[in-house]
Amino acid sequence: MTKKKDIEFLRVTHLRGPNIWTYRPVIETWLDIGELENHPSNKLPGFYERLTGLLPGLMEHRCGVGERGGFLERLRDGTYVGHVLEHVVLELQNLAGMRTGFGKTRQTAEGSGIYKMAFRTRQEQVGRAALAAGKDLMMAAIEDKPYDLAATVARLTDMVESLCLGPSTSNIVDAATDRKIPHIRLTDGNLVQLGHGARQRRIWTAETDFTSAIAEGIASDKDMTKDLLKSAGVPVPEGALVKSADEAWEEAQDIGLPVAVKPYDGNHGRGVSLNLMTEADVKMAYDIAVKRGGSQSVIVERFVLGNEHRLLVVGRRVVAASMGESLWVTGDGKLNVQELVDSQINTDPRRGTTEEFPLNIVQPRESEEVLLDLQRQGLTPDSVPDAGRKVLIQLNGNVANDVTDNVHPAVAEMAALAARVVGLDIAGIDLVAQDISRPLEEQGGAIIEVNASPGLLAHLKPAPGGKVRNVGAAIVDQLFAAEEDGRIPIIGVSGSRHTALIARLTSWLLQMSGRYVGTACEEGVYLNGRHVARGPLSEWESGQRLLLNKNVESAVFANGNRMILTDGFSYDKCSIGVVTDAGGHEDLGEFYINDPEQMRTVLRTQVDVVLPEGYAVLNASDAVVADLAELCDGDVIFYGLDAEVPALAAHREDGERAVFMSAKGFVMAQGMDEFAVLPLSCLPKGHANSQEAVLAAIGAGWAMGLSPDLIGAALRTFEWNTKKN
Repeated sequence: MTKKKDIEFLRVTHLRGPNIWTYRPVIETWLDIGELENHPSNKLPGFYERLTGLLPGLMEHRCGVGERGGFLERLRDGTYVGHVLEHVVLELQNLAGMRTGFGKTRQTAEGSGIYKMAFRTRQEQVGRAALAAGKDLMMAAIEDKPYDLAATVARLTDMVESLCLGPSTSNIVDAATDRKIPHIRLTDGNLVQLGHGARQRRIWTAETDFTSAIAEGIASDKDMTKDLLKSAGVPVPEGALVKSADEAWEEAQDIGLPVAVKPYDGNHGRGVSLNLMTEADVKMAYDIAVKRGGSQSVIVERFVLGNEHRLLVVGRRVVAASMGESLWVTGDGKLNVQELVDSQINTDPRRGTTEEFPLNIVQPRESEEVLLDLQRQGLTPDSVPDAGRKVLIQLNGNVANDVTDNVHPAVAEMAALAARVVGLDIAGIDLVAQDISRPLEEQGGAIIEVNASPGLLAHLKPAPGGKVRNVGAAIVDQLFAAEEDGRIPIIGVSGSRHTALIARLTSWLLQMSGRYVGTACEEGVYLNGRHVARGPLSEWESGQRLLLNKNVESAVFANGNRMILTDGFSYDKCSIGVVTDAGGHEDLGEFYINDPEQMRTVLRTQVDVVLPEGYAVLNASDAVVADLAELCDGDVIFYGLDAEVPALAAHREDGERAVFMSAKGFVMAQGMDEFAVLPLSCLPKGHANSQEAVLAAIGAGWAMGLSPDLIGAALRTFEWNTKKN
């Protein structure tokens, strides 16, 4: 037992898939709360006041009460510190910008002081750090010691920003989740797989596996882009490619002042100088463009009068549009330009240094484009403008005002055409127009740039009063048709009896139906029957590899009870969930699983993840397993050696499906009607004592829509070959 008023973490485990707590990843910790077992929250003087003073957001935690303030009610009335720690950790994650809400705490045995606590986390390292910080914060509140909450939140926030998905990618993933499309994060960055196996798609922020490398190459070549757009009838500003500052000035005079100068292969407006009127400005702009673009080749083109707009094109339509605004400061006769920028521009809450912010911090001393604009006004960042003088900091450089509803159909059509000409499935179209509600031709407007991998934040976090555009949903809709969910058929087998055999049999049935099947079980990983070396991978990781494989059209998993308790499932949902038995011969005491009710909690995990259109295939001969039928969101098929088993017989009387043995063979029954009978000759060679496993496989195959003839033929040709090819 730990010392009085202290907590010891006995074990901390990241359950990466659906588990005994919930269907999402959690961190599970086993706590020894020591003598605090005898000191619930209402017996700790001043604890309530100190804790709520540190974390006022705990008021929003509903807890088991089910309403705002529910947790505080429990805290006042008296609850154990393990439960308190759960809510402290959740609140720390929320304060760090990683919104979570699920948590549970359960005592392992009466009076033991040992608790199991689980809390939802979206990133393992952040969750572990929040757990450690939560313990320190709570102990400080118990012992009436100071605690630096601001420093903790800042540290956790930094971790969230560096380790979690970026806001743009998160918006796409959230949209996929809304459509029940699963996702797998493939790297520590923003590369994400949507869907499983052969039905997957991939995104990398605003790029997809539809995004052509050729199109990206064209978009980065501004001169080529302009030529292609012009040939397709898209209005672009006339201009020329130059390779020296003198040539830039000559072309500027030929085109007619004012002009714009930009890098040949730049993007996102970097190195672009606008409204240039003098030789000195044009030549300086040329040098800036060379430095930014890394090439002597620079574009000089006509300066288009109007406001800069960014139109986001997804597929063949514009889904969002923002308008730029020029940045100005007003002098007060005291502050220099840099100080005015900091006090009048950088205080905008939309500005920041990380990808969470749609607008960047403006740093005049570090931006050559800003320095040029200041120089043209006879100023430097250290100049002190007279009181009332307006100073231009940046022209058309901040696109954040939503104008989606104002875009003229002809403008939207032209933007979509520009994306198609370049070949991009997702594109940011930059255009200049005085009035976005009028066709470009009427006002001398033009498309000035086509960007691959466009930023999405301006549409997700527009200027105050602007409408948030769910661009992530548009991208997901482009990747998946309305009726698609990116899922392949997944069959999960749980229990302790014949699970590997059932998995291999079921895989063979599916393979015989023409599917490319991946299988993960205790024997290893199989791709269409071929054994694949697992190497150093765990069972969970091996299962994930199947879902990443683009060849796999169906996947079968044999999930041991220990894997459920130490990792969770490697899939989020399944089409078929098979449960064989309650594990009476397996010792799980080390996990505090000691009785049938606790074992039921483990087994129900497999049934809980069955899709509404799916099936649970349950052993009716095991009462604990049979009782799981009421938890299934889909349909249920019972199987058993004896047709008279009460659960199976009652199921048939209700008109439902069942598979059982008779003197004639393996019976597939719909209600009281025997739908089909597979002769005993279908029993695979060498498996005379595996009739129960064969029944389970028949049930899974039937649930998958396979015909009795195919199931029978597959069983007769099955070979239990464990040879590693």
